[in-house]
Amino acid sequence: MRKRSPAAPLADDEDDAGGDRQFVTALHRGLEVLRAFRPDDNQGLGNREIAERTGLPNSTISRLTYTLLKLGYLVYDDTTGRYRVGVPVLSLGLASLGGSWLRDIALPRMQQLADACGDGIMVALGGRDGMSMTYVACARAAGVISLQLNVGSRISLTRSAMGRAYIAAAAPGEREQILAQLRERTPPEDLPRILDGIEDARQQIASRGFYANIGQWKPDVNAVSVPYLSPQVGNPPMAFNLGGPAYLLPPERLQDEFGPRLLELVRAVSRL
Repeated sequence: MRKRSPAAPLADDEDDAGGDRQFVTALHRGLEVLRAFRPDDNQGLGNREIAERTGLPNSTISRLTYTLLKLGYLVYDDTTGRYRVGVPVLSLGLASLGGSWLRDIALPRMQQLADACGDGIMVALGGRDGMSMTYVACARAAGVISLQLNVGSRISLTRSAMGRAYIAAAAPGEREQILAQLRERTPPEDLPRILDGIEDARQQIASRGFYANIGQWKPDVNAVSVPYLSPQVGNPPMAFNLGGPAYLLPPERLQDEFGPRLLELVRAVSRL
């Protein structure tokens, strides 16, 4: 079967759910349009850019953006011809954050760890969002040096420390689904390196409880991550992350000092 790239257009009558009669394709596609927007899209997005990010046909995008505009989930700038996310989307995000007891418990301890580690270090909590990880909580020490990431930022599921820690803790069925999508979307020359990194993360977490990612997400960023499994049945895994510029987080310090400290934070949260 021919593989389809992430940006390849879907036909209007193509079933996104593989024949699942309970799956509402139109709703799925509308949500994909909203998910196409990123925190750094300060100028908004046009229909063509949304189509490129979602892989949906331009005709479908036009109908979806029109509907979302009428409902207030998007706002339109007549001057630029671009859309921005509307206030109702923000209310959904705040409702999600407000219902996160893990975030409320963890955030003070994350801030304590960030302050103790010093300028340039950020501690984050995130969950899976498709083939990305989305930050739901961030804590950073006072200072001018820091990663430019905040609540709502999305990073790679398969390349980042946080994402690979998540994959290591995911249920077998979800893990296989992630790897299948990875194989479909990744250029053949890059695939072996990424799969080796994911397996390395699994082995590190199995042996010492945390995963150290040395420059594999971005060459100038090092990070360590620990997966979190909720005691409540049915809740998906999440992951805690501690990262910063590589010159502030040399591999030895990351693995000998910060990895164990982040692991202790996760264990403390688990005890609560």
